[in-house]
Amino acid sequence: MTKQLVSTSLGEGEPRIEVIDQPKDIVAGFDCACKTFGEQTQDAIWMAMNPEWNKTGPEGRQRAAARMVDQWRRITHDSRGNANTIYLKATVPYQGQRVVAGIAIWAQLSMVEGYGGRPSDDLRSDLDLDALYPGNEAEQRYLCQVYRSFLKRRVEVVQEKASSHPPSLMHLQLCVVDPAHQRKGIASKLVQWGLDEAQRRGGLEATTEASSMGRHVYARLGFNGEGEDIEYHVDTEFLSRDRPANLFMRTG
Repeated sequence: MTKQLVSTSLGEGEPRIEVIDQPKDIVAGFDCACKTFGEQTQDAIWMAMNPEWNKTGPEGRQRAAARMVDQWRRITHDSRGNANTIYLKATVPYQGQRVVAGIAIWAQLSMVEGYGGRPSDDLRSDLDLDALYPGNEAEQRYLCQVYRSFLKRRVEVVQEKASSHPPSLMHLQLCVVDPAHQRKGIASKLVQWGLDEAQRRGGLEATTEASSMGRHVYARLGFNGEGEDIEYHVDTEFLSRDRPANLFMRTG
């Protein structure tokens, strides 16, 4: 039986952190990501993974948001009934109603069956690249190389945890706040929720790949950077492309 997840709120005027339970909130969260990663920081990797983000119509942002909804619908559970992936929303009051101001995705990961989702650095196992970039072998190859580099340390640490008890960790896959609502402590609340959930699940270590903008938030909450920024191993023809700085961080 699925265990109930805890939601947090401090009052009607405060950001409220809740587990997403309807697809419209996933779509609203994707809009937050478009404003932040697409318009504000122009994250080259995120935009390459979501090439429709700034296009209109059913083949544009709607299709990209639908992919996230599909991923949300396919959540699996561990042997105790805990969701292996948790989609969180942060809502704030606006014109008499609460609106989504940010989202986070936390995942319990493990190489041991029943203890979490198994991470893979093979992008083709998670995404239909032929549909994303039909007939564009170079772009598909580039995304696979970037993705493998980005997930390298994540996968290694999950493998190291296989002999621990429990053999799992909690990984922050995404944390994004609408630029209109940044600097209000929303990101910290989304991250803290996951850290608290990691403790509820047996004191799991938390990890993430932190952007330049987000790493100071994670550091304040107990994450420590590990080594240098992620090194992307790509073919020579792609070396001139912009790639955002990301640092692997962990609480252990």
